[in-house]
Amino acid sequence: MKVIDIIKADKLSLSFEVFPPKTADKFETIKTATEKVAELKPDFMSVTYGAGGGTSEFTVKIASDIQKKYGFPVLAHLSCISSTKEGVKQQLNAIKTAGIQNILALRGDIPQGIEYDATWDYHYASELVEEIKEFDPTFCVGGACYPECHVESKSQREDILNMKKKVDAGCEFLTTQMFFDNNAYWNFLYKVRDAGINVPIVAGIMPITNVRQVDRVLKLSGAQVPLKFKYMVDKFGQHPEAMKQAGIIYATEQIIDLVANGATAVHLYTMNNAEVAESIKNNLKGILDIQ
Repeated sequence: MKVIDIIKADKLSLSFEVFPPKTADKFETIKTATEKVAELKPDFMSVTYGAGGGTSEFTVKIASDIQKKYGFPVLAHLSCISSTKEGVKQQLNAIKTAGIQNILALRGDIPQGIEYDATWDYHYASELVEEIKEFDPTFCVGGACYPECHVESKSQREDILNMKKKVDAGCEFLTTQMFFDNNAYWNFLYKVRDAGINVPIVAGIMPITNVRQVDRVLKLSGAQVPLKFKYMVDKFGQHPEAMKQAGIIYATEQIIDLVANGATAVHLYTMNNAEVAESIKNNLKGILDIQ
């Protein structure tokens, strides 16, 4: 089944993101963690390709295993910066052979220790989207977007124009980077629609349950935080259990507000934490039941 059909269905979709191991010795531990998340039966799951410029040979394996074992669609991430066309085609072959129909096409971060090279085969996610659709037009392709502007963009207008290039290349839906102020999402959505981008925009929510996450998350996402978020971290950050509970409640309230105002697709960045994902899903049980 294609992710776009789930997102467009007349009900709220709740999906989860997990990440694969970076090294073979961590494979079984990470596999167990991702399967605990999968046991919560989201509408679909996504498996990342590697953060901070990393790549993962285990993305397809984790994605394929989950899809076969649990029977719901899995979205495999694929990034292209510093990759060769031949390398991307090998990945696409592996994804297709594994029976995965859904790909999240990303530029990705430049790998650590490597300088940008203008001669690389890929420079933008839109180029990867074109490559995927040329390889197999039946793939369902999604992309990423940034409600508060990509950290490397000169302006939000420039960022939205680049998003439109992805959509024009064949991107069927977009998933937002995390945000902590729902007003940022709604303001962004207005600007996106005004720019002629009409594909579904999935709201990406990151539960912050550990104070150590805060600086890294904000640096990577470029997200701004409202005062109530800052007050939460200040009050509970040094008390792990209280911070975890507060973070779960904050994310739940974000989702409730989004759904109440018309959002129909939410993607939860779980960080492979099934306990947190389950708590949020349980908090939303009544809401999910009536959608």
